[in-house]
Amino acid sequence: MGESRITILYALAANIVLALAKLVAGLLTGSAALLAEAAHSVADTVDQLALLFSLRMGRRPPDDEHQFGHGMERFFWAFLAAVWIFLAGAVFSIGQGVLALRTPGSGGSIGVGLAVLAVALVAEGTSLVRAARQVRSGARRSRDPLGRYVRELRDPAPRIVLLEDGAAVIGIVLAAAGLIARDLTGSEAFDAAASIAIGVLLIGVAVAVGSHARDLLLGESARPEVREAIEAAALRHPAVEAVPELLTMHLGPDALLVAANIELRDELTVTDAERVADEIAADLRRAEPSVHHVFLQPSPGRPGE
Repeated sequence: MGESRITILYALAANIVLALAKLVAGLLTGSAALLAEAAHSVADTVDQLALLFSLRMGRRPPDDEHQFGHGMERFFWAFLAAVWIFLAGAVFSIGQGVLALRTPGSGGSIGVGLAVLAVALVAEGTSLVRAARQVRSGARRSRDPLGRYVRELRDPAPRIVLLEDGAAVIGIVLAAAGLIARDLTGSEAFDAAASIAIGVLLIGVAVAVGSHARDLLLGESARPEVREAIEAAALRHPAVEAVPELLTMHLGPDALLVAANIELRDELTVTDAERVADEIAADLRRAEPSVHHVFLQPSPGRPGE
């Protein structure tokens, strides 16, 4: 969680400064694409504030009304981030582009705009490298290919920062292309098209962030290798003959609920079965530290085994 917080703080600081710089440059140059990029940075800033808030809210201990804790706050605020990206970023950018097409403004000098975009490219690129480094580090620890790790990542924060920073770099390139094309041709259509393209890009980011958060809110299971490790830990106990059913659900990025039906040797008494269930629960927590809650349903082995 500490690494995620540092990554978010770095991206937040960059976006606050860049949002103001892009806004001023957009007003000076009359560029719809720069104003769209300003909206993009504002959307990212609010999202990162929401992610920081979710880290704090998700750490709250269980209470009578939330007996499994508040870890799903992380997923809820990630979903709100997707909504905000769509409303504050995509809708504004597309609307600004359409407005520029219908009522072309007077184009100013592009020098200030390109200078701001160059600084933004360095800042966003640095933030993107930092986010990518965090994700690569997680992929190495889990021994997964990078693409699979990102798809199956249960922590929304690094995934959102990675997507937003990647989109920010692409958006800066689109805005610069629109400015240069407008200056060379004298046509506002290129700048307007860049603004609309940035909006479409943000729609894609909003869909990616929102669908991932939705899956987590609906109770996504543990990653396949984690489920295999949990089942293997249960089967290693000498009293266990089989694990016919294993169910898992994430209650937070690092909080897992496990419910399983385990078949035990026939000769075990009820007292023995209770002791074995406690031992298995402890084994599962040792095998996978994210296992917070374990519910086991012991049953006798199948006849003839």
